[in-house]
Amino acid sequence: MRLTGKVALVTGGGSGIGKATALALASEGAKLGVLSRTTADIEQTCAEIGHLGGEGLPITADIADEAEMSAAIESLVARFGRLDIIVANAGINGVWAPIDDLRPAEWDKTISVNLRGTYLTLHYGVPHLKAAGGGSIIVVSSINGTRTFSTPGATAYTATKAAQVAMVQQLALELGKFRIRVNAVCPGLIETNIPESTSQRGQRETEIPVVWPEGDIPITRGEAGRSEDVADVVAFLACDASRHVTGSPIWVDGGQGLLR
Repeated sequence: MRLTGKVALVTGGGSGIGKATALALASEGAKLGVLSRTTADIEQTCAEIGHLGGEGLPITADIADEAEMSAAIESLVARFGRLDIIVANAGINGVWAPIDDLRPAEWDKTISVNLRGTYLTLHYGVPHLKAAGGGSIIVVSSINGTRTFSTPGATAYTATKAAQVAMVQQLALELGKFRIRVNAVCPGLIETNIPESTSQRGQRETEIPVVWPEGDIPITRGEAGRSEDVADVVAFLACDASRHVTGSPIWVDGGQGLLR
């Protein structure tokens, strides 16, 4: 129980990596604020946290909305009295399309959710980590924009994921004096439902076809990773076992990014 007495916020905690992370942190003893736009999903996550003997607070909010995020984090601190860990996981794939086909509104939506959402999460969360005397921030980025650049049409998404790692490295220095560590996990292909919300156009125009006969994830011979594979790394970064790790992107991709 490496996180007993700690309080964590996990955005996008209703499914996939966010849900697996919330459960992993709860199993280590943390109390959880589980945030998403979908109330039913986060209530289910909190119910599963309760079955583990933990305590979870479902928080419905849009991470790109300033007023909602301010209220969300204040409600979490009001409930548990502190905040020690922030997992900025919520995000979207958005629209993947050739740059001359990608519409300004589609670009703006991806930037707003993935980048503004990360900013607002940290903007309102960091003062409470400072008040707690330190803590850990983990941003969920991607191999896209950090290790690979071959996903057809994913320019907006790739830009946000590269920017998240830049934020992590910048803030690792800015917040180090407050004993706040800031790191990123960069997943490759993981079994989640996020591809279902991806809109893709003009793939043939932007893709560069490559075939890997043995699969493009070396460690699993092409099989996608699990959300728990990412959650276990997040739990490590959240606890004191990673006390001397900050400003680091950690790729959780089974070697996939090295092929691309």
